Amino acid sequence: MIPIYIGYDPRESRVLDVARWSAYRRTSRPLQIQPLVLKELEAQGIMKRPMVVRDGKLWCPISEAPMATEFAISRFAVPFMRQSGWAMFCDCDVLFLKDPAKLLDLIDPSYAIMAVKHQQRESEAVKMDGQTQTFYRRKNWSSVVLWNLDHPSNKRLTNEMLNTWPGRDLHAFKWLEDHEIGELPLAWNYLIGASASELDPAEVSLAHYTLGGPWFAGWSGATQWDELWSREESILRAFEDAVQTPT
Repeated sequence: MIPIYIGYDPRESRVLDVARWSAYRRTSRPLQIQPLVLKELEAQGIMKRPMVVRDGKLWCPISEAPMATEFAISRFAVPFMRQSGWAMFCDCDVLFLKDPAKLLDLIDPSYAIMAVKHQQRESEAVKMDGQTQTFYRRKNWSSVVLWNLDHPSNKRLTNEMLNTWPGRDLHAFKWLEDHEIGELPLAWNYLIGASASELDPAEVSLAHYTLGGPWFAGWSGATQWDELWSREESILRAFEDAVQTPT
């Protein structure tokens, strides 16, 4: 099974726990899942970009734009952490609803990366937690990515580019041509409330709560998607309680 890197933000550590749990609970093969922690990448010398806080929100001086999470840029460090084979990156606000091993059937080595090629939608200017939505080419493609680390085109991405390019250029995979990006089915990065097409939960392999979810204080949603996430968190909590309870 390919390794999975999940973006980590200290404000959403429980969200990552649930995402990781949902993958482990449904996999048919052993998984290697690693949180992508910005401070660790900085300590390793991979990430060197400046980041500041403005009005209580993360800000990237290079991009002159807000950052919704600590892993807004660090997601592109995957090729510097692993040099060969395939690797997956996903945001933390996801639920695996199908076996992650099924991704192996979709891999095509002719592509440098594979992603769901979402169409741009600008219906939401602000996310539930108050973070500003930033719009750019290939928006949301980078939220779930299969990286072909052996593909020569990914060698174009240098550490200098990682640390000096504006975020919009990295999120647009500007070092890649269109024909070098393979397409994954929508089911593998279904943007709840934001995808161009609506899918039933039974059709979705990976649900992405890009606009927020029940973990936010004051969340008023009561959809089937909210129930799915809350149920997954409850199952995880019950497992944690059982492990901690002395026999």
